[in-house]
Amino acid sequence: MEMEATGKSKGEWIFPAPFERTVDYLSDQKKILGFNPFCHNVELTDEEDVYRWHFRVTDPQNNPFDVLFYVHQSHELLVALPEELQTLDPAELDDDTISRHTVGRKIKWHHHQLSNPVDDPKNHVFEGKAFADMVMEAMEPEKTKVHFDLRIDVSFVLYPAFRILPEPIIRTMTNAGMSMIMQTATNKMFHSISKDFGGIHHA
Repeated sequence: MEMEATGKSKGEWIFPAPFERTVDYLSDQKKILGFNPFCHNVELTDEEDVYRWHFRVTDPQNNPFDVLFYVHQSHELLVALPEELQTLDPAELDDDTISRHTVGRKIKWHHHQLSNPVDDPKNHVFEGKAFADMVMEAMEPEKTKVHFDLRIDVSFVLYPAFRILPEPIIRTMTNAGMSMIMQTATNKMFHSISKDFGGIHHA
């Protein structure tokens, strides 16, 4: 029996670092996901801005299985225009105006669909889908606020012992358990990141 589970994690932190340094650091997927205890490897694929994440986790019997993610990373500027400029077409704004009124940046992670299937249940390999927003806002010259919001979808073959339970109960238990594990992993990841900034704290 195959089912899909969804896990979520989030958090807000204050980084004691300039905006650009924080953005550059958190744009490095390989570096920051290396602090995730379940992440085995991250590599850039041949497709532009598409990364392959290899996560290794265990089932209730402590058997390992692999989850592969293909994730496209993009960036958005967050611009707060004064009232007199808000009626302008965005295409009319020059680089200097955009730079002067930029208040933050958003890094987006979005599932990238491959043409060939990734799942290989016989070898305990499953495809995951990752979606995330990481919003960074400049607060002061040496402070940046970071909001992280992540959702993971994973399809997997259900362990036989759980098949006696009604599917809605299994789904609720699985989603709750997955979210708890993800939140713990996210907290550990940012705790490790903190060491490179001399300490960060929750917003």
